[in-house]
Amino acid sequence: MPQQPSARTPPPNTSLQKALDEAKHCWDIGQRNRAVEICQAILKQIPAQPAAEHLLGLIAIAEGNSDAAYRHFGAAARAPNAPAVYLSNFAEVCRRRGALAEGEAAASKSVKRDPNASGGWNNLGIIQQELGKFAESRRSLERALALAPADAAGHNNLANTLKHLGQASLAISHWRTALGIKHDYVEALSNLGLALVDQGEFAQAASCATRAIGINPRSADAYLAMAAVATARIDHADALAWLDRLLAFDPDHALGLASRALTNKQLDRLDQALADAKRSVKIAPNSQHSHNALGQVLQAMGRFDEAIAEFELAAGIPGTAREKSLHNRATLLTEFGKLKEGKQALEGILKEFPDSIGAWFNIADYRKFAAGDPDIQRMEGLVDRRENTWTDNLLLHFALGKAYLDAGASVEAFRHLDKGNAMKRASLTYDGDATARWMATIRETFTAEVLTRKIESEAPFVPVFVVGMPRSGTTLIEQILSSNDGVAGAGELRYLSRIADPVKAYPQSIPKLPDEALAAMAKAYFDKAAPLARGSRYLVDKMPANFLYVGLISMLFPTAKIIHSKRNPADTCLSCYSKLFAAEQSFTYNLKELGNFYLSYQALMAYWREAISENRMIEVNYEALVSNPEDEARRMSDFIGLPWDPACLDFHEASRAVRTASVHQVRKPIYQSSKGRWRKHGAQLQELLDVLKIDEGVAGV
Repeated sequence: MPQQPSARTPPPNTSLQKALDEAKHCWDIGQRNRAVEICQAILKQIPAQPAAEHLLGLIAIAEGNSDAAYRHFGAAARAPNAPAVYLSNFAEVCRRRGALAEGEAAASKSVKRDPNASGGWNNLGIIQQELGKFAESRRSLERALALAPADAAGHNNLANTLKHLGQASLAISHWRTALGIKHDYVEALSNLGLALVDQGEFAQAASCATRAIGINPRSADAYLAMAAVATARIDHADALAWLDRLLAFDPDHALGLASRALTNKQLDRLDQALADAKRSVKIAPNSQHSHNALGQVLQAMGRFDEAIAEFELAAGIPGTAREKSLHNRATLLTEFGKLKEGKQALEGILKEFPDSIGAWFNIADYRKFAAGDPDIQRMEGLVDRRENTWTDNLLLHFALGKAYLDAGASVEAFRHLDKGNAMKRASLTYDGDATARWMATIRETFTAEVLTRKIESEAPFVPVFVVGMPRSGTTLIEQILSSNDGVAGAGELRYLSRIADPVKAYPQSIPKLPDEALAAMAKAYFDKAAPLARGSRYLVDKMPANFLYVGLISMLFPTAKIIHSKRNPADTCLSCYSKLFAAEQSFTYNLKELGNFYLSYQALMAYWREAISENRMIEVNYEALVSNPEDEARRMSDFIGLPWDPACLDFHEASRAVRTASVHQVRKPIYQSSKGRWRKHGAQLQELLDVLKIDEGVAGV
């Protein structure tokens, strides 16, 4: 029998073109192995033959083999007269691998070789987008659309660039155009969903993402959009559920891991957050998002040097998140008391990004504004621009509200504060009546008899709980106490609420729990908080909302000390209303709801004052503290059982991190300018004053 030609070698009389045509035909009809064999045979005879290399690259990319695709497309693109499509495809593979500079060079050659190929301009524009060259990206993508105006992908790509350029409305119109061309375009639906989150249109955003998941249950961006909606609504547990679903089918999704790291950070699961962030960096070492996430987790763990290194690394990587990386660095410097360096960092951001709304928002906390300050007009020029996102305007309204309060311009201040608070309130779900009933139930549940129960457990430290309303002086008290050599300040720990909340029907179920269950709750708290004590005898947990758990604290921690920080009601509420909180304070964004919450808090604290013995809980009046700091600091030290330490009066020089809304205030010596501040704004606060039953002519108590 005559020998048949080998499948690995083209028949001797078959031309190269016929062999290439056969290989392509085999690939087109699903005969993958035969196509590969023919290409390999060609390359054996003609090394680096560009058409064969290119087809092998197409096969590799279809199979998800990035390394092989890069190798084959690269060989094809290096041919002296490589067609534009070879260069364009190589550019796209480079982009996927994070080799953006190499990809941009290949894409630029592609469009020079064939300036009428829309795909080449698309690939160039996407790479320029990822390099942060947004103006160039826009030009390239507009060129692509001019060549192919009905290309849905082209509209989607241009929309992504326009979003980065701050052209939110125009970007959304292009995403809608893309969906008009291709109704089931999952990527456009997901991107539109993420954009609508920025616009505060959470219901529409969720609708887009839900549609995308319905079309493609493995659409990673759609799950990221749903997580973003949940995060914006301050529902971190729901965000975690969406991210878990994404990572269940794509465990190496770097952005998903980075997002889950930040969500776990919000949930105080720092070990899990660190593991996710490190894995994200390992998978995508050139990702700004991955390094930013790792930096933020390290920041939450108090690891300053490591965190700053991650933010600086992220800022130096080409991409779209340089501004965000620089913001993170500035925030870290501020938290650790490096106010001068933090302010300089923000000023540097404004030099590089003059319209950086995040920088303006943060620098407003540093600045004391006066009437006629030109920076106020600069911020006024930025607010409500057509290209602004919902978040942009939210930040600007609060920044301008603070600036005008500084300048004594009450009407202008509340024009912005009312707008900003209304925007934030509309994004939240809050039932004031239900909250009031729940707080009344707490009083009814923790009777004198219930409070006699005391759970004995091994305590690695003595917890000191500083409770009260937000903005009532809790951070100042913590900073004073933690300046004592025997005290560690832990900041605002959510541990107690997270231990109590899973208990069904809190607080009603607490009296019914056996001692073993309550002991387990105490142990869970100590296990979480012990590392923060760093061997100190006392640990200060200054979560203001722990006033809701004073009865539980009394039961779980027999040695604990409780300090109630009390401030003038109107001043407290004004300070809350003028602040955009990073964490959930849903009751602060409407004057009437804020006043009613204050009344419920006031009633609950009055009950605790009667029910808890004076050796367990004292009240510290903010006004007395700022008027007579040494007397009040000594009284708190005596109450806790601490020897007097003069360093308590130099609290503003402490190097420890401060992560609350009062970060700037506690870096200064005691000042009294916040006492009675509400009086300057009585007309604008009338709705609040009516609820609190405060007459403008008398002091609120």
